[in-house]
Formats: sequence, structure tokens, C-alpha cells
Amino acid sequence: MPGKPDGRRSTSDPKRSDATFEARILTASRALVGIAARSLADLETDVTLQQYRALVLLAQFGEQRMTELANALAIHPSTTSRLCDRLAVKGLIERGQAADNRREVVVGLTVAGRAVIESVTKARRREIANIASKVPAGKRADLLHAFETFATAAGELPDDAWKLGWS
Repeated sequence: MPGKPDGRRSTSDPKRSDATFEARILTASRALVGIAARSLADLETDVTLQQYRALVLLAQFGEQRMTELANALAIHPSTTSRLCDRLAVKGLIERGQAADNRREVVVGLTVAGRAVIESVTKARRREIANIASKVPAGKRADLLHAFETFATAAGELPDDAWKLGWS
């Protein structure tokens, strides 16, 4: 099979091409999960990836009903309740009653919760900047486009879309 100018092998088999595409994304995701895990490990407060994801969703969308948060995390409401119990004990979220239905519980970030997100984001930016500095300048535009396309397909918002005015 002839090679492409960039050294990759070409293929006309769509299944093989899809498998290669997915394998490359999986490899990149391992690198990104490593960055995420290391950034959480540096925190003074013990926060799991799932708990951090909940904090990010609260930062993105603001105060939410527990059922909304459960749906966004794709976990059972009782699991969300336990997750929020742990975050509340750590002082990272606050619980309250929904204004329109006092039987429903809403959760929102505390100042400490926002500080965790800010700290983790700074740590990730430092590590990503270090990795990005190793990407040849001529490949950066393609990589940027690929990440933007992937994030959009995943339904993720850029950081500046959910900061809600905090720096």
C-alpha cells in the first residue's frame, strides 16, 4: 500500500480507516486523561474525575436541579445525590430548594468550588502548553481545527463560554 507524503499509509477500506481514526483519538484521549488526572492529583482537596465533571457542569450551566445534573452526568439520581453529598461536605457545592418547587433540590458552586476549577484549569493549561510547544508550528492549525471539531461533536463549550465572569 503506497504511503502518503506525511508518512502515513493510505487505505481505501472505510472500516480500517474508521478503526485507525478511532485508535488515534483513543491514544490522544489517554494523554488528555493523564493530564486531567495529574491536575486533580495536585489539589489540596480530594476530588475525583466524576466529581470534577459535576463541578464543570455547574460552572457551565449554573445552578441545576439534581435530576438535571444526573442527566448531564449520565448517572442515576441516587448516585448524583451521593456525589453531591461528598462535594457539599468538601464545601465545593451548596444545596437549596428550587424556587418553583420546594420539594426539588438544586445545587450550585461555592466560591471554593470555583477555586478548584480555576486551579485545575491553570494546571492543565501549563501542562498543555508544555506539550503544545513540542508540536511543530506547521501542524498547529490542523491540530487546533481537529480539537475544535471534536469538542463541538462532543457538545463541549469552550472555557470562555462558561466562566460566568470569574477569572
